[in-house]
Amino acid sequence: MGVALTRAAQWTSAGSGTGTLEITPLNESLLNDIIKFAESFSSRHPQEAAFVFREPLEWKTQLDYSVFELGYEISGTTVQSEERDKDDQPLLLLTASTIRVRSFGQLSRLLHVAMEKKLKEAQACLEANRDPIVKILGPGYGTIEGEDMSMLRLLDRMKKDDDPDTEIKMKISLLLQQLDMQLLNSSLKHISQEVRLSPAAVKNEVDLLKHFSGEGEDTVLESLEYTSDYEFSNGCRAPPWRQVHGEICYLTVKPHDTNPLYITCSTAGVFLNGGRGKEKDDIDYERKSDICKDLITLLRERSPKFVENMAKQDYTFFEEPTYEKHYHHMEIVDAEDLGQSQKFYDNSEKNVFEKTKSPLVKSKPIDKKLEPSLKWKNVGLAGSQDDKAANKVIKEEKENRPIVPESKKKANILPPGPIKRQSVSKRKVSEKSDEISESSSESEEDEEQPERHQEGNTDLPSEYWQIQKLVKYIKIGSLKILKEISQNSQIRRTIADFGGLQIMVKILDSPDKDLKCLAAETIANVARFKRARRTVRQHGGIKRLVGLLDCVPLGSANLTPHQEKDIEVARCGALALWSCSKSTKNKEAIRRAGGIPLLARLLKSPHANMLTPVVGTLQECASEPSYRLAIKTERMIENLVKNLSGENEELQMHCASAIFKCAEDEETRDLVRHHGGLQPLATLLSNSENKELLAAVTGAIWKCAISRENVTKFREYKAIETLVVLLTDQPEEVLVNVVGALGECCQEPANRAIIRKCGGIPPLVNLLTGTNKALLVNVTKAVGACATEPENMMIIDRLDGVRLLWSLLKNPHPDVQASAAWAICPCIENAKDAGEMVRSFVGGLELIVNLLKSENKEVLASVCAAITNIAKDEENLAVITDHGVVPLLSKLANTNNDKLRHHLAEAISRCCMWGSNRIAFGETKAVAPLVRYLKSNDTSVHRATAQALYQLSEDPNNCITMHENGVVKLLLGMVGSTDETLQEAAAGCIANIRRLALATEKAKYG
Repeated sequence: MGVALTRAAQWTSAGSGTGTLEITPLNESLLNDIIKFAESFSSRHPQEAAFVFREPLEWKTQLDYSVFELGYEISGTTVQSEERDKDDQPLLLLTASTIRVRSFGQLSRLLHVAMEKKLKEAQACLEANRDPIVKILGPGYGTIEGEDMSMLRLLDRMKKDDDPDTEIKMKISLLLQQLDMQLLNSSLKHISQEVRLSPAAVKNEVDLLKHFSGEGEDTVLESLEYTSDYEFSNGCRAPPWRQVHGEICYLTVKPHDTNPLYITCSTAGVFLNGGRGKEKDDIDYERKSDICKDLITLLRERSPKFVENMAKQDYTFFEEPTYEKHYHHMEIVDAEDLGQSQKFYDNSEKNVFEKTKSPLVKSKPIDKKLEPSLKWKNVGLAGSQDDKAANKVIKEEKENRPIVPESKKKANILPPGPIKRQSVSKRKVSEKSDEISESSSESEEDEEQPERHQEGNTDLPSEYWQIQKLVKYIKIGSLKILKEISQNSQIRRTIADFGGLQIMVKILDSPDKDLKCLAAETIANVARFKRARRTVRQHGGIKRLVGLLDCVPLGSANLTPHQEKDIEVARCGALALWSCSKSTKNKEAIRRAGGIPLLARLLKSPHANMLTPVVGTLQECASEPSYRLAIKTERMIENLVKNLSGENEELQMHCASAIFKCAEDEETRDLVRHHGGLQPLATLLSNSENKELLAAVTGAIWKCAISRENVTKFREYKAIETLVVLLTDQPEEVLVNVVGALGECCQEPANRAIIRKCGGIPPLVNLLTGTNKALLVNVTKAVGACATEPENMMIIDRLDGVRLLWSLLKNPHPDVQASAAWAICPCIENAKDAGEMVRSFVGGLELIVNLLKSENKEVLASVCAAITNIAKDEENLAVITDHGVVPLLSKLANTNNDKLRHHLAEAISRCCMWGSNRIAFGETKAVAPLVRYLKSNDTSVHRATAQALYQLSEDPNNCITMHENGVVKLLLGMVGSTDETLQEAAAGCIANIRRLALATEKAKYG
């Protein structure tokens, strides 16, 4: 970690002086990797997590004392961890705004507590502790430039030293070195993705300049040499530890008219460095100048003689300005179409060329026939169907255009006004970040990022500027062209760059319905990336598009041509809203504009071409609770169900997807059943070729199966057998839903038998080896439900399913850990010789006990439930006692979560059965919090707590503690409960307290 922070991280000051980490994508990536490592350290390496640092990691924190809860003692603004070292010093101490952490275990807990501030905390920690390894392990493990001998020194010390911590230090050192390598590799990968100059480009430029360098007055340079003759396999000559900074090579350049220049070539550009030190191989790597885009640009700035001699060469070094190239490529445009004065353009052209004219540029006359730039082939225009369609529309428009006298025509006209041109390469990068999947919405944070435009004379093809003319001087013909060519992702961005969306939004107010349709369809094509959707909303486009949906009732007979056109306008409006609805804020804007009742009305249309965008919009918006409620109250479920039985697979997919999102609500699930939606869903399972449809249908079945009445229907329709068949050879998005549906169906005994008879248990157990979080959560639930049947449990045990479930307790995701622990409970209850089976898992009992240190309430509740079952076996109870289960359970006693209270009380009750555990629970202060559990409103908590208190009351000191905390009054009311188990436990506890009181009285008075 020290090497990565020194060499890879980007600091605000050079060298090893004080500084802060710059907020850059590379640093953010490194910090996230370090946070991920530290967060999971406790669960992955529990023994090493308990190791106490040589010195505390200390920094100024932004966290408030109020965020610390269980496991911490709070006094005013001071927070101390209950966990302490052998000298009784807290392993975490917060005083005012200074925090000191002395173990990985506390560091992991701190990051969990920090929530969204964890990145800031990690940054502050690393800025204050530039070489944290020294504070963790000691000075002997510090980061050393060159060869790192710390491991050799450690091995030598292990031979001579009997210190028990030496082995743990070695393990931690190895883990930190492994993290160091991971961070360095990550930074190299990150840098390689941001390359602007490549080693090959630098080499070509150097070779070119060498060709024109040497002795003589007309050469461009006296000499140009690399500082290193060795070239790595990647083409770089910089040492590897400088390559992580993006540096490629170092040059010594001697111009005719200045002192030697010492130059660094990097992926970010070219700049002057500090030159050579006293020793030949030493280089001062610190940047001493601004960064230039290439070597020639830097030399032009530093040497007038270089510029002069370059102009004398036959070779054209400086490319013709890109806007001049565009000038030659522009097609002839009618001045009448441009709608601007001739004089304005004359002046514009003159000013441009006066500014850009350079004596160093050797322009050549253009003799060959001008053709469209071939660069458009890269974006899919050359020879495409869209291009042919666009040409056809242009031809039609030209035929209908009135003839303009030749004197009014003007050739080679530049685009008017200042134009910001985006680099093609940067546009490709932004395309990746802007484009999102068709079925998901971007986050609010991403959506609100400001637009960024890069300026520069980059070599864009002439058609780029043709699109500007189409956008700026819109007629119906150019709208047709834009609608066709906006299918291309590059052109969408071009239209957005030139303000095309703002113009389209204004056209939506036009009385011409053909124009409205074309504008809406173009918006639908363009609004497939975030910036475009935001632009539509910010310029009032959502309200106008919703207004287009208001048309005559779709079921009306004898429609006039005028009404038919209104319906077509509504369809186009729905298409545009579908594209825009992938943004969370746009969904809210559609709702506020009154879009929901209009969409509900259009949902009754008999035409698939209308229904597809309407249902598509609804299923996108159904991710929001307000829409799910509206879909239910506006009675749209009936129409969604009706369209499941159609023949259009895309429409069926969107209907099923909408039901999938809405069926979390019980009333909606009942409506789907009431309107006969379960049978078509079961029927659609047979269409296993269309994976998108299958994913949506299985998702809808999963959510509908949460209701037991629906499960009964699915059993009638033989859906469970079909779901079992789908457990193999399916993509993960389908498997997640299939297994989720089976997990819900398994809650009924009859369905568990069906799954076993259809051979469903082996594929379910096989899925336990996967890595998909959602799939693992669902499959553990399904296997756990199946394990409640002894016959199923025999198959699971034979397939080593319990061992696989146990291994998932090591998974870093708390949801997976909790689901696996819940599944283990029925496995232990129904396995033959469960005690021996559990003991056969090497390290299994220690692993599950260590999970009691988790911060996740669901994990804690599930692990307590598992410990309750494990402790039924006396030998296993003895083992987990040795692993420290008693103090860990006691630490959890101060909780307000009734689910955790229930299972914690049961676990304490079971653990009291061994040795002196009852006394240990009293000593670790678990008794008084348990008494407070009796004030809960949950009867299951009362029953479990009464049983635990009954077991604890066998110890006299515990009885005294209970009595002091008012347990007798609480238990007296429960003696009359209808729950016999609660009755007996409450009465037994009171009896033990009474016996102790009598014995004390007798001893006192004789």
